Parts: sequence; C-alpha cells; structure tokens
Amino acid sequence: MVNLRHIHVMLIVVLLAMLVTPALAQDPNGAETLEGDPNAPVNFAWTLICGFLVMFMQAGFAMVESGLTRAKNTANIMMKNLADFSFGALSYWAVGFALMFGTASGITGLLFGTDGFFLLGDAYDVSTIELWFFQMVFAATAATIVSGAVAERVKFSTYLIASVAITALIYPIYGHWLWGGGWLNAADFMVNLGGGYGALDFAGSGVVHAIGGFIGLAGALLLGPRIGKFRKDGTPVAIPGHALTFAVLGVFILWFGWFGFNPGSTLAATELRISVIAANTVLASAAGAVTTLFITWWRFGKPDVSMTGNGVLGGLVAITASCAWVSPWASVVIGIIAGIVIYVGVWLLDWVLHIDDPVGAVSVHGFNGAWGLLALGIFADGTYGVYTTEGPLVTGLLYGNAGFLAVQAISMVVNFAWAFGLGLILFAALKYTVGIRVPPAEEMQGLDIGEHGVSTYPNFVIAEPVLDGEKA
Repeated sequence: MVNLRHIHVMLIVVLLAMLVTPALAQDPNGAETLEGDPNAPVNFAWTLICGFLVMFMQAGFAMVESGLTRAKNTANIMMKNLADFSFGALSYWAVGFALMFGTASGITGLLFGTDGFFLLGDAYDVSTIELWFFQMVFAATAATIVSGAVAERVKFSTYLIASVAITALIYPIYGHWLWGGGWLNAADFMVNLGGGYGALDFAGSGVVHAIGGFIGLAGALLLGPRIGKFRKDGTPVAIPGHALTFAVLGVFILWFGWFGFNPGSTLAATELRISVIAANTVLASAAGAVTTLFITWWRFGKPDVSMTGNGVLGGLVAITASCAWVSPWASVVIGIIAGIVIYVGVWLLDWVLHIDDPVGAVSVHGFNGAWGLLALGIFADGTYGVYTTEGPLVTGLLYGNAGFLAVQAISMVVNFAWAFGLGLILFAALKYTVGIRVPPAEEMQGLDIGEHGVSTYPNFVIAEPVLDGEKA
C-alpha cells in the first residue's frame, strides 16, 4: 500500500528545493530573445498554437476510445484521458524534459540529459519553456495511446502509475536518443552510416506513436483479453463499441490536431516547408482511409466504418516521421501501405497472437509508427535538410542513400526493443505487486461503477448480448 506520509514528505522536499535553488535563468521575460531575433514573435505564436492543437488531440483520443468501447466503460476512458494529460504534464515538467533535452557530455549525453528538472535554473527561459510546452503535449499523446490498448479491464490506479512512468522515463529517454542529441541521432557510427546525419523522425512516428503503441502491446499481452473476446478454440469475437458517432468525431478531431503535430514540428512559421508538410499529412491520411475502406469492402462485402477511421489515423502516424522530407506522391504511397498495415495488424493480433486490442491502438500507432520510420529511410528525396533548408539534405534509398535506410532500421529495432521491453517490465512489475486487472465481476459490471462509482448514461438501461465465455 502507498505510504501517504512518505509522499507528503517528498512533496515538501521538492518544494523546498524549488525555493532555495538559485535563479540562473537566461531570459525569463523574453527581452533578450526578441532583441536577438525579430522573427521570434511569429515563430513563438506558431509553435504555441500548434501545441494547443496537439493538446486538443486528447479530446480526439477520448472520443475514439470511448466510441469503440462499451457504454459501461465510458467514464473510465474519459478519466484515463484526463489523467494522462494532467499527470503527464507534471511528470514531464519534473523529470521527463530534463532527461530528454538536458545537456550532458560524453557517454552520459548520448544516453540522457542531466539538467532542467522542474524547469529550474537555466531552463527558466522563454525559448526553453516554449520547447517544453510543445514537447509536453507530445509526451501526453504517447501516454494516452496506451489507454486504448488496455481498455475495459485495467485497474485505474495501476494505469496512473504506468502513465507517469511513460511520460517521466520511457518516452523521454528514447526521445533524447532521437531529438535531444542522443546516440541514435548523433553517434559517429550512425552519422557516418546515414551519410552525414543519424536517425531522424520529424514529428514522432517512432518517438511518440511507436513508443506508445508498443508499450500498449506489452500491456495488452500481460493483461490478457477481455472476457468473451475469444472462444475456446481461439476464434475472436467482435465486441462492438457503443458509439460510432463518437469514434468518427474523434478521428476528425485527431485529423485536425495533426496539422499542429506535423507542421508545428518545424518550431518556426518562417520554415516555409510547412506547406509541403501539411499537404503530405492530408494525402497520406486520405490514402490510408481509402485503402482500408476498399479492403474491408472487398473482404466483408461492406465498407467498415471503424476500420476506415483507423485507416485515417494509420496514415497520419505513418507520414509523421517523413512528412518534411518526402514529396506528395510518396506520401500517398506511404498512406496506402499504412492502410494495409492496419488490416494485417488487426488480423495478426486477433487471429494469430490472440491479443485483445479494443481500439486498434497497436496497429495504428505501433505497427504504423515502425513503418513510418522505415518509410523515411526509403522515400526522403533530398529537397530538405535536418529541420532546415540548409544542408546536408536528407535522402533515402530511392535517391541513392541505402545507409540512411539502415540507420532508420536500427532506430526502428531499438524503438521496439525499448518500448515493448520496458513495457513488459513495467506491467509485469505492477501485475505481481499491486495488480493490473480489475476482478471479473467488476469487468462484467463495467469499470464506470467499479472504478469511479458513476454511470455515464444513468437514464438508460444498458443491455448487452452474452458473449462466448461469459456467464449469463
């Protein structure tokens, strides 16, 4: 059991540390930044507005997840999304940002940062805090992806611990390796193999989405399937969500928010490549939607609404790594393959691995996040540099740079090993200590009542068919 007295003492220690730490701020009011860069106001406004859009994606995730799950678990889904952002903001402020972007020398700097905890000292600076805010909403996104994969049977208290671990440790350390000057991006071996630059990921196919998706895979594996999801012979049973309206609304919210996610990752409105990034984002997502629409129409005789929505999201995830470095035709190809990955991924989890992922989070974010990293290594066309118009320009396999594809493949393998491996360790540790799954009776009743003592729809009588393996 958690010792509340110890937590109270720890909070006092943290607050005292904040009070006595000397002020070493570089530019907390922005005057020096403005004097040194006349473009700072427009770039700050651009980055912050894009960050606001990414924050609103939390609403999209809440709608998609609740719509694709049962009515009796809706309040639980909403609460997890509220908690992801709230706990995530605080844990990324306290620990995560420093590990991801703090400075350090030697081998330590290649693995993680060592300063900027609680945004103290030099981190109390307008430019640093602008980056913190933009990255904080990304960190919360990585955490909330896990919610869908473990939906309808995970203990809320345990989920909170996992969410904090993701935003404080798992996401930031891999993020440092790609975005904070860590070894995947900056080690001599990776730079030489890549042709002048190491592994890249423009807006987070791997850093955000694959990390969240593969942690979710580990959680779903250790939790086990929902009651009634698989028959005794292993045949999967469809468990329909309660509101496709919510799910499709959530897809549109996420689609809109993604224009903050991808173009915003320039961190500058003065980088006019934002027009190409926006076009690539919409083309890949549209191609993913059309692909899943026709696959399900061909396979089942009817175009499937939820799968088409996931096709949109899969296309968005897949283009996120390469959106600044590929041409529009390549983004369409990336989106088409993403739609195929969605269908194959769902089939693989349901029919082969027998892993229950209620909303398709692993296929959308995990598998397509991995595909996005590889796609960058294939289709980068040499028209844009590393977050700037200046060289070295980024080229992939189709443009003569096989080494960069190798670098991206290394990054993909490391991503899976890190996220899935630590996800297994995290959920296993929780499983054998505090427990990770609600009791069967609570699962049957619904997590709204059992975990939160409330019904989302108190004026409606909720009736469900008895699924194979359930007791009437």
